[in-house]
Amino acid sequence: MKTSQNTVLLIGGTAGIGLEIAKQLTASDNHVIVTGRTQERLDAVAASLPNVTTILSDVSKAEDVELLVSKIKADFPQLNMVINNAGRAILYNLADPDQDAFANAEDEMLTNYLSIIRINQKLLPVLKKQTESAIVNVSSIVAYVPGATLPTYGASKAALHSYSTSLRLSLEETSVKVFELMPPLVDTEFSKEIGGHNGIKPSVVADNLLTALANDDFEIRVGDTAKIYELFRQSPADALNVMNANRKAWIESTK
Repeated sequence: MKTSQNTVLLIGGTAGIGLEIAKQLTASDNHVIVTGRTQERLDAVAASLPNVTTILSDVSKAEDVELLVSKIKADFPQLNMVINNAGRAILYNLADPDQDAFANAEDEMLTNYLSIIRINQKLLPVLKKQTESAIVNVSSIVAYVPGATLPTYGASKAALHSYSTSLRLSLEETSVKVFELMPPLVDTEFSKEIGGHNGIKPSVVADNLLTALANDDFEIRVGDTAKIYELFRQSPADALNVMNANRKAWIESTK
């Protein structure tokens, strides 16, 4: 996949990993359409980066998606890349009866999984018209091995991983390539509650993405994700233990 002179729709690009991806793509001569749910953050992106278009849009809302797709078709018919980076993560204990596991899972599944299926489906006709195009779904290390602290977030990312694989197989005879970006813990505001300061920099994730696009590496296991994946292949039980090494201390802290 070429990494320059693309027209890219970046869902969720105003902070963290998404913002770093936007920076690196615009620096590589791509036009990036950045969506977000906060106008103030979108204005900051527009002021700081060249060659961007910002659109206020919430991918979890059907009416926003309809408006976004209509604008893309009208104003950016050359769109050839969609990066699904919007995410929702809720830190809680499944064993706590006071936590609403269903509501949490419903929220996370809508944003992290179902909304991605919807936006991809609606934009596939545009992508298929291009000589070369791509969909990038941003999942997580927990797509392979779940963690107790983010139980239904992990489930949503596992679902996204499975869907991404199926979508890749379904589109293999078309111009659309399907990539899955799987970061480990990253130092962002999004991961602050789960010790994000111990994670890698967003720039590392963006670097890995651009390299993988150029090499057509469809499953992009960044940093510790690659290590956990290899451990999971050798011993799923060991991988689960490593991912949940601090589980008991965390559960005690929530009581």
